[in-house]
Order: sequence, then C-alpha cells, then structure tokens
Amino acid sequence: MKHKGNEFQFYFIRHGESETNIVPGIAAGRNFDAPMTPRGHKQALALGSRLGESNIIFDRIYSSSLKRAVETTEGMLKGMNLPNDSFEIVDAIIERQIPAWRGKMANEVITPDVKILSGEKGKWFQPADGESERQVERRASQWIEEEFIDNDEWLERGGIHKIAIITHGITMRCIFHFITGCDSNFIRRTQILNCSISRFNFGPSGWSIVSLNDACHTRLIGDIQNEGIEQGDTVTP
Repeated sequence: MKHKGNEFQFYFIRHGESETNIVPGIAAGRNFDAPMTPRGHKQALALGSRLGESNIIFDRIYSSSLKRAVETTEGMLKGMNLPNDSFEIVDAIIERQIPAWRGKMANEVITPDVKILSGEKGKWFQPADGESERQVERRASQWIEEEFIDNDEWLERGGIHKIAIITHGITMRCIFHFITGCDSNFIRRTQILNCSISRFNFGPSGWSIVSLNDACHTRLIGDIQNEGIEQGDTVTP
C-alpha cells in the first residue's frame, strides 16, 4: 500500500480579515493583493497563540503568495513564539482571480443573466476574464497531490506529518470539494471565517474530515461575517 505508515494532518487556515473583506457588497477587491486590517493582525496572533498553547508543531508551513496570507502566517508564527521560523510561498493556492470584476460591486456585475449562467454551469462557470471554481480547484489540488500525496520525499520519511496551509476562502472551498466530492453548492454555503482552522487527514484509507471552520480563538476579537456585513456572492476574500 503506497501510503502505509504515513499520515498527513492538514490544517487549512483562512487568512485574517483583509481591507477588501470590510467593503460591503464588493464583487472583487480593487487591490487583489489587499493587506490585512488591524483586526486581521489580532486574529492572526490569536490563531498562533491557540496553536502554541495546544503544543502544535508543524513539520512544514505553506502560505499563499498574496500579502494577506503572508501577513497571517507571520502573525501566526509570532503568536506561537516562533517568529523566526521559515515558511514556503505558493502561487498555486492564491485566491480566485477575476480581474474584470476588481473594484466592482456584486450587484453591478452579478446580473440576473450571470446568475442563471452560473447556476447552469456550476463550478465550470468562468466569469468575465477570470477563473472558474474548477480551475482554482485544479491548480490547488494538483499542488497538494504533487507536494504531498505523490511526493516520494514524504512517503519515504514515514510517520505523521503536520502541515499548515494558509490560504483563502474560495480556494479553501474548492480544495474541500476536491477532497470530499460534496455537492459544490453545499460547499459554497460552508462558512469559513477569517483565521479559522479546517482540519483534514490523509492516510492509507484516503481522506477524512476532522473539523471545519474552527474559529473559537477569534470569538472575542470578532469576525465580519458574524457581524452581518453583506458581501458579494463571489467576493475575493
């Protein structure tokens, strides 16, 4: 059995609150590389503190190359009292990109015709000049398979491997669809709060779900979704 003696424990972590997140009804941020807000930095520190208090030690940490994810990773490591630890930057797990929608309001670009077309095509719907959810899923899942599942370096090492992946809301939903095979409409409605942790394991028997959207460490800091700030259907979080 190819993966006998190996188990990957994945911690998929959404970045902290970004400047785009706090703009109600935006379809995609004007600045696709938006940094975090002051509250986002607090969320990242709280995330790290929780992981540190739980004595979590990652074998490797990966961050999306977008600024808000990198800032979250740096804040997490600071909260874990590991500010000098290194991590890898990965382009394959950046957020879904729709350049033509940047800076536009959702009610401006998601017209009734667009909603109908999106409903008909599902994850294959490609808005304007942007990516479909399927394209996001493909680039992210291909990276996961090549970096971990089919990587002889890990397989020859054996044992339990704790992996942190700091990425984005839509990208995480696309990855979860790849892992679970659940209906894409259901996955699309799954709440993923800023700096939340979603855990999945992969071993000889395949994938298993440990937890989704665990954000108890940011409860006192707050989250924009829980405060009722309305965002666009396809906001780039």
